[in-house]
Amino acid sequence: MTPDLSGAPAGSLPARAQAELAGTAWAELPHVCTGRHGVPDTPDILGSVLATDPARRVRAVGDLYRLLLNQEQVFPATAPAALVLACLLDDPRTLSEDRWEPRAGRRPLRAELLNWLASFADIARLDVEDGVGTAQNLAAARTARPILHDRIADFCDVDDPLVKEAALAATALLLADPALASSAPRYAPAVREVLAVSADSYYRWIARERLAAWGEDVTGLVTAEEERRAALDRAGELAEDPFGGQEQEQAIRWLEEQPEDTAAPKRLDRRRGDRTAPIPAAAPHEPAPEPPVAVPGSEAGYRGPWRIARQEERAEWTFTPYVGVGPLHFGMTLEEIARVLGEGPAVSSYSHHGEDQQLNYADFTESGIRALFHDGRLGCVAADALTGPQVRLDAAPLTGCTPSHVEDWLVHRTTRPGSLAYSVAGDPVFADLGLAIRSQRAGDIVLTRPLFLLPDWLDLWHALPGEEWNGS
Repeated sequence: MTPDLSGAPAGSLPARAQAELAGTAWAELPHVCTGRHGVPDTPDILGSVLATDPARRVRAVGDLYRLLLNQEQVFPATAPAALVLACLLDDPRTLSEDRWEPRAGRRPLRAELLNWLASFADIARLDVEDGVGTAQNLAAARTARPILHDRIADFCDVDDPLVKEAALAATALLLADPALASSAPRYAPAVREVLAVSADSYYRWIARERLAAWGEDVTGLVTAEEERRAALDRAGELAEDPFGGQEQEQAIRWLEEQPEDTAAPKRLDRRRGDRTAPIPAAAPHEPAPEPPVAVPGSEAGYRGPWRIARQEERAEWTFTPYVGVGPLHFGMTLEEIARVLGEGPAVSSYSHHGEDQQLNYADFTESGIRALFHDGRLGCVAADALTGPQVRLDAAPLTGCTPSHVEDWLVHRTTRPGSLAYSVAGDPVFADLGLAIRSQRAGDIVLTRPLFLLPDWLDLWHALPGEEWNGS
């Protein structure tokens, strides 16, 4: 199938990228959600990376992470997409700067594409047992490494420090390929001099890990990192001490002077050590709890204020962690959501910043959901406990159930250590699923109100608007 590139930016993609696109049978190479309503296919994502509309470019980069490296896995479309992206790096349009999900700060698109390729290379070093994909998909990722190295190498010597760091990070990880191992001495000095002292903690980790793998002495780098962390922890404690006096003021000033850590929020299992950590098994005397069961709903004919929808009245939705829920996928605009749901929002809440206004959330009462936004893009979906869709995980219902039953069941099935946390209100938050279980009043009882989230929303207290806390 030859992809339709009519929506690509003016002048289309570079010739080499178009050749890669046209020569790939994308219909046979799905990403994590290929074919799902409203979710773009891989050629559409790649064709939008150089779009003239900045919002479309940002959306495309987010889709690269969500759909092609979802939960740090590779899919059939991932390696071919990486080869196309590498063909875009020398295009002048990649010099445009913006804020790219999921990293902090502004940087050129070229640097962020290199960051994505670094994430790809990091995953390709791992094994099937680490849960990063099938043997076939992992083999395809590894086969692409020498080609990617050739296309990235020149960017390791550019003047732009952000591009240079990202290129060195990707290259250092690609050199895990045995066919490229002989090139390690060429890059080791730059990895030590540039990456090892970066403000980005992920780059520093790559430098230490790769230099150690190449037989270099990293004792000084490890010590420096430990001292850095200790100083930050100590300053953080002093800055939060209301009785710290002058020490508190000094700590606050010192923290403000530190360069921003631009690393993406720590993802579960980013490092091999985390991947191989044993998952605590349930004690023998603690059998797996029964899956939760949704409450039956109000009696037929009841129309009171606390009416609970009956099961046959609820839409049936499924969700994919960090991609979307039902017909919605993260990154959608309000207009796209309204079009997919077939209804306009009953309530829209905006905050004002000078002359600008920013959409906070929109309630869709017929569908029974609240869509929450950041920078105009969907980042969280809350399913109403009384009227919302029945969202299922492994066929078990999550909406309109007894909260303790859902929590017990999810805690038992949590797949990765350290993925469970609790909000200040006691709501369980499962980072491996991008899922939080809140409680919503239904007359004299409370029922589950599941929230489906992107990583930046996992800190519920700071991410959710006041109306979400006060209205449920």
